[in-house]
Amino acid sequence: MPLRRDQEDLYRKTMDEVKKQIDDIDGQIETEIQKVRERLADFQQSKKSLQQVYKGMAKLLGLDSELDDEEAEAASSAMPKM
Repeated sequence: MPLRRDQEDLYRKTMDEVKKQIDDIDGQIETEIQKVRERLADFQQSKKSLQQVYKGMAKLLGLDSELDDEEAEAASSAMPKM
């Protein structure tokens, strides 16, 4: 049974509204992802700064830096596997 004209109009209007809501959610998702990326970049920068301080203190004390081993291990595990 085919749809009446008013039913078809209602469904099209509803589809348009749902599409707008989906687009809005997509925009919100992108905004949140960008915030997370920025936050991660802040954490990474803080970590680098603290690592420099740690390494400097270890060098002044004449100790081997444990971070060198951890960084090498992290770098090797971060490499993409094929």
